[in-house]
Amino acid sequence: MFEALREAMIEEMTLDPTVCMIGEDVGDYGGSYKVSKGLSEMFGDLRVLDTPIAENSFTGMGIGAAMKGLRPVVEGMNMGFLLLAYNQISNNCGMLPYTSGGQFKIPIVIRGPGGVGRQLGAEHSQRLESYFQSIPGIQMVACSTPYNAKGLLKAAIRSDNPVVLFEHVLLYNLKEKIPDEEYICSLEEAEMVRPGSQLTILTYSRMRYHVMQAVKTLVNKGYDPEVIDIRSLKPFDLHTIGNSIKKTHRVLIVEECMRTGGIGASLRSAIIDNFWDELDARPVCLSSQDVPTPYAATLEDATVVQPAQIVAAVEEICQ
Repeated sequence: MFEALREAMIEEMTLDPTVCMIGEDVGDYGGSYKVSKGLSEMFGDLRVLDTPIAENSFTGMGIGAAMKGLRPVVEGMNMGFLLLAYNQISNNCGMLPYTSGGQFKIPIVIRGPGGVGRQLGAEHSQRLESYFQSIPGIQMVACSTPYNAKGLLKAAIRSDNPVVLFEHVLLYNLKEKIPDEEYICSLEEAEMVRPGSQLTILTYSRMRYHVMQAVKTLVNKGYDPEVIDIRSLKPFDLHTIGNSIKKTHRVLIVEECMRTGGIGASLRSAIIDNFWDELDARPVCLSSQDVPTPYAATLEDATVVQPAQIVAAVEEICQ
C-alpha cells in the first residue's frame, strides 16, 4: 500500500507542478513508511520539503501555500502528532473558504499513519477520526487497500476542498495488483466489499479485515452478511448505506474508533434519522474501548474489536 500511495504522489506531481509535499523526514529519508521514497531526487527539495518537528508551523505553511495556488500534501509522521496542528486544521483549513467569503480555496491534503499498531503505546495508537469529524469544511476518507489508497489520494489531491486521508499503520504492507492505467476513487462513495441479504456490516480501514475474517465463520454457520467499506467518513455515503439497509433491514457497525463520540456513533445516528422505518432490529455498533491503548499486547487486543465479537454480534442481531 505504501508503494500505491507513492505512485499516486509521483503521478500527480508529474501531472501538476503545483502539487508538493511537506512533512518531517519526507525528503532524503523518504518518509517514515517510505511513501515519499525517491521523490526528493525526482522533484527537488522545494517540492518535497523536509520540515522541523513543528506540526503547527508546517501545517499552517501548507494552508498558506494552498491559499496561494499550490496543492500541498502534508504528511503527519503519526496522526497523533497532528493534534499539535489542530488549531490550523480547524480554524484555518476548514474555515478560511467561508470566512474569506469564498476568496480562498484550500486544496490541501493532510495524511499519515494512525490507528492501533502493534505495541506502539498510547500516544502512537491514536484514532483521530472522531477528533476531526466535527470540523466544518473538511472531508475525511480512510483507505483500506492499495487500490483505494492510490485512488483516494489522487482524488484528494485534485479536490479543491481540504481532505484528511487516514491511513492505518498496520496496512502499509498489504499487497494487491492494481491497474497500470490511471484511475481515481470517489471521495464520497462507499465500497461494496461483499453482497449479502441478511445483515449489513459497515466498517472501514483495518476493521475491514477483522470483519472479513468473521464473515468466513458466519458463512460457515449459514449467515449471509453484506459488507460495506464506508471509506468516506465525512460525508457518509447514505445512498449506498441506505440501499443496503432497505435490503437487509439489520445493521452492524464495526470500527476501531473510540465508542464515545466516534465515527460509529455519528453513523448510527444518521441511520436512525434516515432509515428507522427500514430496521427490524436496533443498529449495533462495535467500537474500541474508551481507554488509552495499553502497551502490553494482550491488553492492546482487548481494547480493539476482534472477529469473535463480530460473529457473536451478528448472531445476536439475527436471532
